[in-house]
Amino acid sequence: MKDAASTPAIVALMRILTRYVVFDLLKVFVLILTGLTLLIFIGLVGKEAVDKGLGLGPLLRMTPYLLPQAMQFAVPGTMLLATTYVYGRLSSYNEIVAIKALGISPMVVIWPTLILATLVSFAGVYINNLAVSWGTRGVQRVFIESIEDVVYGHLRMHSTYNSGKLDIIVRGVEGKKLRQPTLMIAASGNHPALTIRAEEAEIWSDAKERKLHVRFHNFEISGPITVTNPETYEQEISLDELTGMSAETRSPSTYALGEIGAAVRQSTERIEQLHEGMTAQASFALLTGDFYSLAEQNWKWREREIHGANQRLQRLHTEPWRRWANGFSCLCFVLVGAPMAIRLKHAEFLAIFFVCFLPILLVYYPMLAVSVDQAKDGVFPPPSVWLGNSVLALWGVWLMRRVIRY
Repeated sequence: MKDAASTPAIVALMRILTRYVVFDLLKVFVLILTGLTLLIFIGLVGKEAVDKGLGLGPLLRMTPYLLPQAMQFAVPGTMLLATTYVYGRLSSYNEIVAIKALGISPMVVIWPTLILATLVSFAGVYINNLAVSWGTRGVQRVFIESIEDVVYGHLRMHSTYNSGKLDIIVRGVEGKKLRQPTLMIAASGNHPALTIRAEEAEIWSDAKERKLHVRFHNFEISGPITVTNPETYEQEISLDELTGMSAETRSPSTYALGEIGAAVRQSTERIEQLHEGMTAQASFALLTGDFYSLAEQNWKWREREIHGANQRLQRLHTEPWRRWANGFSCLCFVLVGAPMAIRLKHAEFLAIFFVCFLPILLVYYPMLAVSVDQAKDGVFPPPSVWLGNSVLALWGVWLMRRVIRY
């Protein structure tokens, strides 16, 4: 067997097989990736249009930011589809049987795909990182730039607008005038909840200052105190806080990998400052005999603040592991898809794909979701995010051994 594989004819055949598999896989991969990315992209555009009420102009400006998000979901599935198609066809034409009959290991036609899948996995990590950082921030930036049109559009159609922290209800809209508006701002940090009612109001945004301005005429403010005034009052609302883009409320999942290190240091310093503040206040209370301030109910909000800071730090530690695990799902899918397609040589292409995809759907993705949630909560260490990938890889190696032996 070793002598046969070393002859010039066999070596030439191995090179031909390698090139054939690589080119065929690349051709199918590009074709499926184009179609699947376009399909997901259309879905993302439609979701943004429906959820945020965006017009054609803002949607067109969002296009470059939504593309990486579409590819983020399309690449792993495309890798599995292309692999099952190419190796299913090779096996159905008995080419794997012929290769074995010549004394050549099936790994000759599998190794090139594993190398390609590794390269695609690195590209997948980059795309994941680009999508959740640059892509997400870009979509939010376009939304902020279009917030005035979005708010007026919602109010004209539904007479209400809600963004989570901000609620606006109006009797009607005439041009830029809001008739009998009611604006409700949720409590945030040290800022109490406010409700403002007025006879009329106008809205405009300042993208440079990242502020949403609302000018009320003949208004009444209800909050810690109630104020009624027939004059004009202007309320400024931070767009960063409204959209969750401020430094304090920014989600760890929107940081680029290169930014996470600095964010971890900032969170660590923040936790140390909170602990030092609690220690200083406790010491001062003991020295002055202010034992009431040491009561449990007076410390709960500080404990909640420290808990939130610790949870944010844990999420920052988990994020790099999650992105690398998501990217290298491509390699794990190929480890399962290639030998499974070879073994099921008499099955249809779609049947092979679903036989591979069903365990991934029922086992891999639930394991990934659970491990990510537990790692973010600090129950599991961050490397546990790779648990699903490890299970797929072990299953794939077992299938490979069976293909090589039998």
